[in-house]
Amino acid sequence: MKVIFYLLSFFSAFTAFSQKEFPASWVGNWSGKLEIYTGTGKVQELPMELHIQPKDTLPITYTYEIVYGEDKVTGARPYELVVVDATKGLFMIDEKNSIKMEAYYLNGKLIQWFEVEGTLLFTTTELIGEELHWEIVSGSSTPVSTTGNQKFEAEEIPPVKTYPASAMQRAVLRRK
Repeated sequence: MKVIFYLLSFFSAFTAFSQKEFPASWVGNWSGKLEIYTGTGKVQELPMELHIQPKDTLPITYTYEIVYGEDKVTGARPYELVVVDATKGLFMIDEKNSIKMEAYYLNGKLIQWFEVEGTLLFTTTELIGEELHWEIVSGSSTPVSTTGNQKFEAEEIPPVKTYPASAMQRAVLRRK
């Protein structure tokens, strides 16, 4: 029992330390190529940048500006990353246009999961070595199938809905 307590204490301390490293360890201007895929393969490739810089504000806020394409003015998305509760891995992406979405830092990945006009989007960003790996998977919020929802060998099986994945965007970014 003592071993379990020590392991839990170590894990809690390690997690708190790791959570404090983010987003400070991600500060920089990152750039690379965004690749867009559908079921037929790669359909587009364009430059992408992600600028993460601390701001002198409370609550603690960082720029989280995404720049798509060659035109750095029309391609700029001047979002902000707001620290809500770093010890719990809770952050907010503020799109500066009335859209504010929760983001969760779990096991080294910043994760968002949201729906826009019938499309589900699941996005992850992860620092791997000296690279930021950024990915969005999208598809309809209308399930393509529902299975289960019956009794099987004396066990009540819940309904399971499957959603389509129609596109994936992926970028590997390096600090400039």
